[in-house]
Amino acid sequence: MPAPEGSPAWASELANAYESGAHGQFILYGNVHDRTAVGERLVNLAGYIEDDLLASFAIVLTYDLGNGLRIERGGDLIEKWGGANLTNLPREPLAAMHYISRYLRYFGNLRALGREIKEHVAVIVRGIDHIIPADGAGYEHGSLTSILREWSSEAPFVDLPFTTILIADNLNDVEPMIAFDTHTARIRVPLPEAAALESALAILKVQHPKAFAADANTTHIAAALVGVTVAALESLIKIRGHAGQALSSADLTRIKKDLVERDSAGLVEFIESKRTLEDYHGQEALKHWLRQDIALWHSGDLKALPMGYLLCGPVGTGKTFLVECLAGEAGVPVVKLKNFRDRWVGSSEGNLEKIFRLVRALGRCMVFIDEADQTLGRRDAGSGDSGLSGRLYSMIAQEMADTSNRGRVLWILASSRPDLIEVDLKRPGRVDVKVPLLPTSTAAESALLIGALAKRYGLDLPAAQLQKFEARMPTLLTPGAAEALVVKAYRRSRTENLDGAAALEACLDGYQNPVPADVLEFQMRIAIREATDLAFVPAPFRHFARQPTAT
Repeated sequence: MPAPEGSPAWASELANAYESGAHGQFILYGNVHDRTAVGERLVNLAGYIEDDLLASFAIVLTYDLGNGLRIERGGDLIEKWGGANLTNLPREPLAAMHYISRYLRYFGNLRALGREIKEHVAVIVRGIDHIIPADGAGYEHGSLTSILREWSSEAPFVDLPFTTILIADNLNDVEPMIAFDTHTARIRVPLPEAAALESALAILKVQHPKAFAADANTTHIAAALVGVTVAALESLIKIRGHAGQALSSADLTRIKKDLVERDSAGLVEFIESKRTLEDYHGQEALKHWLRQDIALWHSGDLKALPMGYLLCGPVGTGKTFLVECLAGEAGVPVVKLKNFRDRWVGSSEGNLEKIFRLVRALGRCMVFIDEADQTLGRRDAGSGDSGLSGRLYSMIAQEMADTSNRGRVLWILASSRPDLIEVDLKRPGRVDVKVPLLPTSTAAESALLIGALAKRYGLDLPAAQLQKFEARMPTLLTPGAAEALVVKAYRRSRTENLDGAAALEACLDGYQNPVPADVLEFQMRIAIREATDLAFVPAPFRHFARQPTAT
C-alpha cells in the first residue's frame, strides 16, 4: 500500500502502518466527508481510498448500511470461491461480516494447503459509528464487535494480505472495544490546511473561472479560509461561478465565518471585533500585560506565552467585552463555544471532537468559553448524568494541557464563580494567567466610566458636569450597571427633553446597584483570591485577598 506522491499526511500514516506490519485494521475519523484534490480532480475520501490508496489491492469490498455489501474490485477473483453468490450479496451488517469472514477463511485454508496468496484484500466499512455505536448493546452488536476484533488480531486474518478500514465521524461514537483496541490504529483526518485548500482552489479556478477575479491570489484566499472544508469551498465557488460573482478579499472574513459556523452545526460562533484594548476602560495594568503577550505572539516568541486566561469577577464587569477587545487587538480568529451538550449518549463527546478538529485547523486562534463553571464539566459529577460531565471534563482538560498548542491556541475562560471550576482546569499549564475584573473602586473611576459610555451613546456630558456629579457617583459600579444607568439617562433625555447632565442627575437620585451588595462583594472576594498577580487588583480592594471567603 504505497501512498501516492503528494498524499495527505493521514494517508501516508495509514500506508506506513500497514506496510510495516504494525496494523491491519484502521479507524479513520474526523473530516471524513470532505473532498480532496487529486491531480486535476476533487474526490471524496472513500473514492480516494479505493482508487488511489488501495490501487494495488486486487480485491476491494465496501459496506455501509444504505448499500449493503458491494464488490468494488476483484469480483472475478471472488467468483472462484464456491460460496461467492455474487447475485445476492447480503445487506444486513452481521450477514455481510460473516460473508467476508468466510471468504477470508477460504483464503486461509488455501494458504494452509501451501498455496501462496498474492491477492491483497481490503474491506472499507463506512459509517462504522452507526453499525457498532458506542451506546450499542445486544446480540448483533456483540457479534459484530467480536468479528471486527478477530479481523484485527487473530488467525487466519492477521496472516493474510488483508486490511480493514473503518470510517466514522467521531471516534467517541464508535464501540470502545473497537475504537480503542490496541490492534486497531486510530487515524484522525483533519480539516484541510492552507496548502490543501490552495490545491483545491487551483482546480476550481479552472472549472469555474467566473468565481475568481483576474488577479485572484489563490495562496492568499487559501490562507484566509483555513478552517473551511473543501466541500464547503467547492459549493461556494459553484454558486459564485453560476452567479458570475467573483470572490473578493473584502468578503473573505465573512465567508469564512459563515462557512465554518454552518459546517460546525451551530456548535461554535466566530467573534468578529473591530474593537481594541483602547476601547476597554480602566484596568491599565491588565491591558499592559495583555499587550505584552500579544507582542510576543506576533513576534513568534512563544515560550513566555500563557496557555490560557481565566477572566473572573462579578456579573456585568465586561468579561465578554474584554474578549472582543482582545480579539481585535490580536487580529486572530476567536471561536466561542456554544452549547455542545446533547441528550443523546455519545453526542456531546462527538460535538467536542468536531470543535477540537476546527480549532486545530484554524492555526493561531483564541477559544472563548463563557460561563466556564457550567460548561467545562466536573471530574466527578456523580451518577446523575451517567458520567457525561466527567467524560467532557477529561476531554477538555486533555486538550487544554496539550503543550503543542502553546502559541497556537489560547484558551480564555470567563466565570463569575471561578471557585466552581475544577482546580485541575485552572492550574498552570492550562490556565497560566487569572485576571479579576472588578467594579469601580472610587467615585472618580465611576465618573470616568459613565463619561466613556455616554460618548458611545451620544449623550452630551461635558467633563465639567461629570466632575460636578463626582461626589454623587456610586462606587462598585460595573460596566454593565454603568451602561444601564447611561441608557436610562439617554432615555430620559429623549422622552423628557432634558440635556445630558439633567438626565443623569435625575437618574442618580435614588440609584441602587442592580447587583445586591452582598452578592457583589462575595464575587469580588472570589475573583481577587484567584488573581495570578495582585498588580491586577486596584489598591482599595487588595485587602480582600487576605480575608477568608464565606460560602
